[in-house]
Amino acid sequence: MIIEIGHYALVLALATALIVSVMPMIGARRGDMALMTLATTGSLTLFLLVTLSFGALTWAYAVSDFSVMNVWENSHSLMPMIYKYSGVWGNHEGSMMLWLLILTFFSALVAVFGRNLPETLKANVLAVQAWIATAFLFFILLTSNPFLRLNPAPAEGQDLNPVLQDLGLAIHPPLLYLGYVGFSVSFSFAVAALIDGRIDAAWARWVRPWTLAAWTCLTAGIAMGSYWAYYELGWGGWWFWDPVENASFMPWLAGTALLHSALVMEKREALKIWTVLLAIMTFSLSLLGTFLVRSGVLTSVHAFATDPTRGIFILCILALFIGGAFALFAWRAPMLKAGGIFAPISREGALVLNNLILTVATATVLTGTLYPLVLETLTGEKISVGAPFFNMTFGLLMLPLLVVVPFGPMLAWKRGDLLGAFQRLYAFAGLALLAGLAFYYAQHGGPVMAIFGLALGFWGMFGALADLWHRGGFGKAKFSVAVRRLAGLPRSAFGAAIGHFGLGVTVLGIVSATTFGTETVVEMKPGASVDAGGYSLTFDGMRDAVGPNYTESRGHFTVARGGVTVADVWSAKRLYTARRMPTTEAGILSFGASQLYVSLGDAMDGGGIVVRIWWKPFILCIWGGALVMMFGGFVSLSDRRLRVGAPSRRAKAARPRLEAAE
Repeated sequence: MIIEIGHYALVLALATALIVSVMPMIGARRGDMALMTLATTGSLTLFLLVTLSFGALTWAYAVSDFSVMNVWENSHSLMPMIYKYSGVWGNHEGSMMLWLLILTFFSALVAVFGRNLPETLKANVLAVQAWIATAFLFFILLTSNPFLRLNPAPAEGQDLNPVLQDLGLAIHPPLLYLGYVGFSVSFSFAVAALIDGRIDAAWARWVRPWTLAAWTCLTAGIAMGSYWAYYELGWGGWWFWDPVENASFMPWLAGTALLHSALVMEKREALKIWTVLLAIMTFSLSLLGTFLVRSGVLTSVHAFATDPTRGIFILCILALFIGGAFALFAWRAPMLKAGGIFAPISREGALVLNNLILTVATATVLTGTLYPLVLETLTGEKISVGAPFFNMTFGLLMLPLLVVVPFGPMLAWKRGDLLGAFQRLYAFAGLALLAGLAFYYAQHGGPVMAIFGLALGFWGMFGALADLWHRGGFGKAKFSVAVRRLAGLPRSAFGAAIGHFGLGVTVLGIVSATTFGTETVVEMKPGASVDAGGYSLTFDGMRDAVGPNYTESRGHFTVARGGVTVADVWSAKRLYTARRMPTTEAGILSFGASQLYVSLGDAMDGGGIVVRIWWKPFILCIWGGALVMMFGGFVSLSDRRLRVGAPSRRAKAARPRLEAAE
């Protein structure tokens, strides 16, 4: 009965979405407040109905109701409860339900926290959100219904894909979808503004917090996915330029550009048309990522769907929203005012350069991802575009961006002084180069160009500190005065500096792990030893173990340094009994920010086993930098100025006194 309620709630949600997608927009055209208010109540109702439906599916997984086909295909009664819950979105149908749930959640947030929005803009935004919800509700109900029944019900399920039975995959998709779908709000604001024909600095202030929230969540989702692939797949890498990885990375790049462009628009009312275009592009890339993963055109550990009907349906959604939004932009954009002007050497100019590099980098990743698919469709020829292409093109594009980032905050709005900015930064640039040399020396050498890569990482970190140093006036004012000035800075200023600092940390981790890491592949028998990263690993032998729904053979290694045992590590080959599918469970030992990574290969004749051992110096800086960037995003979001139309408490308290004085 609960399953039928969940299905019925989904049908009611479709009816509600159809109403919200039409009536508020009519109200906005007519100035009918009753119809516009329907957008708020309808969006909240839509979220409640989708939540009820998602809850019913989750209940089916929790109680192992194998009469539901989706549960039977992706769960097992012996599966740990955490993976029963994550199994809800560990498949095509359930992942689309999660996508829809988060979409309606953001609509509800706009309905609740958008009280200070103009009624017409709010009605149009929520109507556009309802258009997207309607399309995906049709998609789920017609091609991906998670509530289909089996009669008779099987006694046992087929189990969840073993590589998805991991805590990282319980966290990764929700975070990724919060980012993907969060950009729908920016898209809806852009389309609503084009319909209304009015875009100004206030519009940018309303868009920025939603964009920042989506960007922060997408950063977390990508970082979590990267770390999951690193430790779960047993390949020892943290980024493979997999097409599905690229599908999430492209909206992140475009969203980063949008975030900076919206800042220029808010401060100077410049780049209006470009900001609207970026908002459309960013969510379009999110929809493209959905198409690539759900259509079956890609083969990947991340991809779910293989049904061409679903692919055609999503392609139609893609054409409708992307094509429709760009057509609307082409029609309305010439009617919009371009905004303020500024000198090339200015903070706006630096942010424009940031935008240009990021959009070209996005186009490069898009080309490398889609070119093999287009070529195969047109000629039947199969090719692959791998890491060398992406590393060369994307890496070269990032170099000037990393150099320019610290200069931006040092330049004045409208017209800046490049020499003055350099004078404020040259000491920090010298420190970055010295730190890079010291790091290089501590790692006992390597490619000479690594020095400059390390210096770029430190340059990003020290440049962020330089921003706060000069904003506080350290070195010019008394220390106590500078501290007070620093404490009085808006949180968004701290958030931006923290985000840039985190980028530098990630660059440092990438350069270090790529340049100074080592890989050893060796056949080992019990008692054999091998050196890696200054440590000695001794293979002690294999032991069998049994888990809740798997069996495994575990290898034990003793780790010593200078003849003294410092730790031990286990690595395993696991077999999931229901699917008869093997996985590799890497043994990972952390020493500060560096890691020793042990992965078991095939067993050899004579009792030996192939062992792959990686030493990865400072690799945790890659994900540590992402965590710092996320923290910077949350700090910025806590700034009251980023809350839509929320005046400060001090201002509200002072206003009655000023009026009385007048």
